[in-house]
Amino acid sequence: MASDGLRERKKQQTRLALSQAAMNLALEHGVARLRTEDIAAAANVSMRTFNNYFPSKEAAIVASVDHRIDAIRSALADRPLTEAVELSLQIAVLSSFPEWPDRSWLAQVMLMRNHPTLIQEQHRADLGVMRELAAMIADRSAVGDRDLFPTLLASMLVTAVRVAIEHWIEAGGDGSLHDAISDALARITVARETG
Repeated sequence: MASDGLRERKKQQTRLALSQAAMNLALEHGVARLRTEDIAAAANVSMRTFNNYFPSKEAAIVASVDHRIDAIRSALADRPLTEAVELSLQIAVLSSFPEWPDRSWLAQVMLMRNHPTLIQEQHRADLGVMRELAAMIADRSAVGDRDLFPTLLASMLVTAVRVAIEHWIEAGGDGSLHDAISDALARITVARETG
């Protein structure tokens, strides 16, 4: 049993090393010039190992910012079960983003939003995040797996966060990122209550 946990941690570390190497190299050399061989070499693994984790360089790059779902899952587990699911999710989602992003974070976001193949890969990753969020919402709200509410709320959360980040960037980073995301998430709640 303990070896299974160790093996899983090692897999997560390898995945993280590959995704961080992919993002760093993409920022340094550009996505078009980046080769999967370069990513594997930077992470000190074989091409076979790279292929076991990612189908493409784009998937590896996007995975570098996709670790948020783990942070959300962990933060959500710490919230009291008696708390409203929307509030628990808002707190959990905010905990996965920096309040005042640094240049490195902004550079990663700008790369992701300006490269067509990364945009496509990010949409695919967002679907996976949405499914995981929907499962967490279903667990916390005690509704059936076939209920529309978990998937709808998860979809609105993912979209609200994406729109909030876009709006925050377009506004020149005016105010904290947390305020922008909080505002977007609050508007979801209002829309649901008045809809």
